[in-house]
Amino acid sequence: MAYSFTEKKRIRNNFGSRESILTEPDLLAIQIDSFNSFIQADNKIKQDIGLHNVLQSVFPITAVNGYAQIEYVDYQLKEPKFNVEECKLRGVTFASTLRVKLNLVLFDKNGSTLKKKRKVKQIIEEDVYLGQLPLMTETGTFVINGTERVVVSQLHRSPGVIFEHDKGKTHSSGKILFSSRIIPYRGSWLDFEYDHHEHLYVRIDRRRKLPVTTLLRAMGLSSEDILETFFEKTPVKLKAKSCDLSMLPIHLQRTIAEFDIVVNQHVVVEKGRRITAKHVKLLGKAGIKSINAPLEYLLDKVICADIINKDTGEILISANTITSEEVLELLNTNKVKKIEILYINSSETGAYISDTLRLDETQTEIEARMSIYHVMRPGEPATEDAVNLLFNNLFFKNDRYDLSKVGRMKLNRRLGISRETGEHVLTNDDIIRVIKLLINIKDGNDSVDDIDTLANRRVRAIGEMIENQFRIGLVRVEKAVREGLNLAETDELTPQDLINSKPVSAAVREFFGSSQLSQFMDQVNPLSGVTHKRRISALGPGGLTRERAGFEVRDVHPSHYGRLCPIETPEGPNIGLINTLAVYAKTNSYGFLETPYQIVKNGKVTKEVIYVSAIDEITHTIAQANALVDDRGKLMDDLISCRHKNEFVLVDSSEVTLIDIDSKQISSVAASLIPFLEHDDANRALMGSNMQRQAVPVLKAEKPLVGTGIERVVAKDSRVCVTAKHGGVVEAVDASRIVIRVDSKKTKANELGVDIYNLTKYSRSNQNTCINQKPLVRTGDKITFGDVLADGPSTDMGELALGQNMKIAFMPWNGYNFEDSILISEKVVQEDRYTTIHIEELTAYSRDTKLGPEEITSDIPNVSESALSKLDEVGVVYVGARVKGGDILVGKVTPKSETVLSPEEKLLRAIFGEKANNVKDSSLRIGASKSGVVIDVQVFTRDRVEKDIRALSIDAERLERIKKDIDDEFSIIDGDIFRRIRLKLLGNVLSKAIGDIRIGERLSIKLMKKFDNKDIAKFKVENATVNKEVAVLVKQAKAKKVEFEKFFKKEKAKINEGAELPPGVMKMVKVYVATRKTLQVGDKMAGRHGNKGVISRVSPVEDMPYLADGSTIDIVLNPLGVPSRMNVGQVLEVHLGYAAKGLGYKIAAILDERRPDMVKQIRVFLDKVYNLHGKKEDLTLFSNEEIIELANNLREGVPMATPVFDGIREQDIKSLLRLADLPESGQEQLYDGRTGEPFDRHVTVGYMHMLKLNHLVDDKMHARSTGPYSLVTQQPLSGKAQFGGQRFGEMEVWALEAYGAAHTLREMLTVKSDDVAGRAKMYKSIVDGKNLTESVMPESFNVLVKEIRSLGIDVELEQH
Repeated sequence: MAYSFTEKKRIRNNFGSRESILTEPDLLAIQIDSFNSFIQADNKIKQDIGLHNVLQSVFPITAVNGYAQIEYVDYQLKEPKFNVEECKLRGVTFASTLRVKLNLVLFDKNGSTLKKKRKVKQIIEEDVYLGQLPLMTETGTFVINGTERVVVSQLHRSPGVIFEHDKGKTHSSGKILFSSRIIPYRGSWLDFEYDHHEHLYVRIDRRRKLPVTTLLRAMGLSSEDILETFFEKTPVKLKAKSCDLSMLPIHLQRTIAEFDIVVNQHVVVEKGRRITAKHVKLLGKAGIKSINAPLEYLLDKVICADIINKDTGEILISANTITSEEVLELLNTNKVKKIEILYINSSETGAYISDTLRLDETQTEIEARMSIYHVMRPGEPATEDAVNLLFNNLFFKNDRYDLSKVGRMKLNRRLGISRETGEHVLTNDDIIRVIKLLINIKDGNDSVDDIDTLANRRVRAIGEMIENQFRIGLVRVEKAVREGLNLAETDELTPQDLINSKPVSAAVREFFGSSQLSQFMDQVNPLSGVTHKRRISALGPGGLTRERAGFEVRDVHPSHYGRLCPIETPEGPNIGLINTLAVYAKTNSYGFLETPYQIVKNGKVTKEVIYVSAIDEITHTIAQANALVDDRGKLMDDLISCRHKNEFVLVDSSEVTLIDIDSKQISSVAASLIPFLEHDDANRALMGSNMQRQAVPVLKAEKPLVGTGIERVVAKDSRVCVTAKHGGVVEAVDASRIVIRVDSKKTKANELGVDIYNLTKYSRSNQNTCINQKPLVRTGDKITFGDVLADGPSTDMGELALGQNMKIAFMPWNGYNFEDSILISEKVVQEDRYTTIHIEELTAYSRDTKLGPEEITSDIPNVSESALSKLDEVGVVYVGARVKGGDILVGKVTPKSETVLSPEEKLLRAIFGEKANNVKDSSLRIGASKSGVVIDVQVFTRDRVEKDIRALSIDAERLERIKKDIDDEFSIIDGDIFRRIRLKLLGNVLSKAIGDIRIGERLSIKLMKKFDNKDIAKFKVENATVNKEVAVLVKQAKAKKVEFEKFFKKEKAKINEGAELPPGVMKMVKVYVATRKTLQVGDKMAGRHGNKGVISRVSPVEDMPYLADGSTIDIVLNPLGVPSRMNVGQVLEVHLGYAAKGLGYKIAAILDERRPDMVKQIRVFLDKVYNLHGKKEDLTLFSNEEIIELANNLREGVPMATPVFDGIREQDIKSLLRLADLPESGQEQLYDGRTGEPFDRHVTVGYMHMLKLNHLVDDKMHARSTGPYSLVTQQPLSGKAQFGGQRFGEMEVWALEAYGAAHTLREMLTVKSDDVAGRAKMYKSIVDGKNLTESVMPESFNVLVKEIRSLGIDVELEQH
């Protein structure tokens, strides 16, 4: 196999037994693809989706009088003014200006008003500004007001039809009531439901229910039509004493015979007997077309259609009448010989529609529509026009009702309509089919739907959400435009005059700023960012609420397999409501989640891959990824464990239709990063997945010795690493920039041959962690497309590296690892293994107040010289200054209101001109518990406000940096272009004399070295093709120079112009302080298996347990943390990590020996290591130099990959331990560091990848002196942010009671809590040096009294 640049340097030994034929898709595709399809920036001809679709659906807007119309033509997105980094720095939104090309069409008022015959009088075309559209960055985020945000995809109930029942919970009888609901994408919901009397009702938008026949009548069906639609008829010929029933024998099956059924004078079925299939067969054989029955049989039957007296035209009996003796008498009297009755087989179906029709009080279509109008608009006057308009708008008009493409597909599939497309509104046929299907389900001929399956839930991604916001904004605009169009011609208006962009901008701004799904990006490490973008939430607008969501909707469903991860979800109230996409999952065009499978034909696994949604999966029989397959792809076992219709079944190999693509298909990215996941309990795996996202990037990232093989994919797709856009050779590298000369074969004619990558240095993330990129390449390295050029935070050689590999021992140590506490060695702190850098942004604003402007200055009243020593003359801290708690970062004074001065003060003011008394110190200071180094300062000044010296120097510095970058970039590009020109000219014959070179002379390298680029550009040779190619390259160089000059002017203008600041702010200063935090007692650490704990002690190295070779243990963990938690994966990780480290030491020993046959020795040893089991590595592809480099990179351990559910076998771990000359048991004899004595038993020792989590004791340590109190209870607030107190709860009170500490307890419950008067007295007595013991009335008692009074009970206190 081909290795990438970084893979070649350090190969991860993969133990997976089955190689996936599909590479992992781009992990951010769900975000990026959805947004790209919304804006269609690359499409010349736009498809009918996204923003284009919204604009097409709202336009054209026609005037009320019909003489003017605004039509949509096209839209354009302008280039954003600032790039992403500048937007973050300035605190503005990274957005593009949206301009829409509209035509205002004016029609001739003298002509026809009919649409087709209108004459166009004038067309005014204009590009209309429609607000700012936030753009997605390359990493799948949005920068809104300077902060990176992520829009989480939403899982909501799919439009379409759904059938369900109440499980017998609605009615006290426990009767199961069936219902169905037609859910549109936009518009009114339509519910059909049974009551306990088995009548069928309809609800519109969950309002008051109406008989379903009212809706059918409103749709234009008469009583006869309704009965004909839902029932079969039985024609009856009436005789004097009997009647002939024209019915099929099958209609009689399972009914009880009400009379003797006679065939050829033989009684086939006796009266009172149940008619069976055998009887029906006999009747069929006899060819019976009609059955003679006594007249009594017709009693209690339902008449199908109105029976009319032919002579008078009078309706004798109306449709849906139940026959009685009176009815039969009436028929006999009027000599009616033929009637039709409803065929209702009571054992199979009920007369639900017929019974409901009898309840219906409406008789005509307009009455039915009136009835619906009164339910939808109670209290409003109902005119015929209003009633018809409302009814038609409910379900049958495109602008008010939209099933969407998805809804139509789902509706058609469920109703058994073969085509998947159709109108996006409901039809009469749809409604009738839904009612019929509901009746079928009630009769037991069909089943209800599972509402929790992913076949009925779809993903609404970012593109669709913005589309909906735009639609909301444009609909608001539409109304105003329609009114304005009436005046369009008389007032000579243009499209821009008519269209107000504010409603659209406001809708979009509101969505990105305050929607529940637009979230502050989790940016602790690369994994947290990737997971946040792949999150799927059931909450949010149009979704569920956590209070109402039950157990079923949160539970793992069989359809989640390969689509949503069953492991990764938050603990707490959101459990199961917020999920994460599985590794290979993607959404289809309808928004349903799909997962890939390989097709299996006749028991043979093919190379063909298909993506299957939960809707289609139900028909397949799917084998698991671990099913045994031979070399030819044949399934080896006779019986194979498969999934079929949401059940696990054992089937023959010939019945299998699909097989999983990969063993990690079921899990999310975070879960598939946990080695030996299959050995961990699910609850702990959940914690492990969640805690990996909280790992803080350490100073020097270290690859995990035991991984799963997906680390490289996560690091690359998170976009924190720099990857090569083209293959080529590294021209230059420094800490902040990489320059690559692209292969000339890879560049197109008009492309430049140089790629320049600027690296991010010490930037701040959303969670104040440090983002820093470090180059991996050296000058002269050959790289190919997609290779990792620079590592980002928490990445090591292009692999995700969240923590450090620590030497672990599982043993108790003097109680310091009681209850999951962690004992660490001082060596870990000294070596800065877990030292992290945190960058905080502090901002000072200079505002224009009523009393005058605030001033940023170093002249601050009543502040010592030492406090000002770190400020420059302007009053802003120097870059590089070391600051600690309380230090001034930005000096600022605020004017204060004039006070009445005494004569003495007036005199002093007159003599000394004291101005200081006018202002108060409002400087920006660093927090009391914080310290660090100032790494950057940015000053932003409002337009037309004079910039101070510091701002000018920062601007000049920035401009100089840009100029240097541009000059360097141009010289590299220019140099590369002229290098290519020289290569083209080389060996050609000169056709025009230049300097001292004559015509006809052949050009050589030596000859061309005498001339600079300016002269080389003038060379003409005999070969016309070369001249043309040279001219193109020279033109490119000139064009690039012009482009760079333009770019520099643009950047200069941006820097020189004022910043956009909040209202009233004149100047803004941002100070960035970097803090180095070492590991200390109280910090939280964790492994990847949910094994978390808090550091209880940092022990001296000499006290730590040590091995026979004298090496000490780094971390001691409690062995009791394993059995009850059932996360045995951590023990296996420790064993494999120990083997990996041991193998590294053996490689190091071979390298250090430096024997003549060293390379051969290393090749033999590496072959043993890499080709033990699992994926084979071909080391013959490596040159000797590459093998030595690989071996040097493996000194600290051979990285292993044990993919989830397809991991290394136990015997392989033992083989590796043997190969590393380590005990097979993974246990060693340890010695006590304090006494030197050996411990009684051998101890499990090895290496585990341990993480430092973003729960640092420094951020949690807090003590309150005095602070704010709650308004109602007058008790101190809680939490560090509010400078709150500690809760003294019920159990703490018991403890003090047990000690008998009466005075302490009284203080705790009164003056330290909510005794307002008492605490004031206590403070006074402390100031006076007295010992006060009395307390007054606690405020909580007053609250109780008020509560009782609110119930109408008066409480008065008696004074004693």
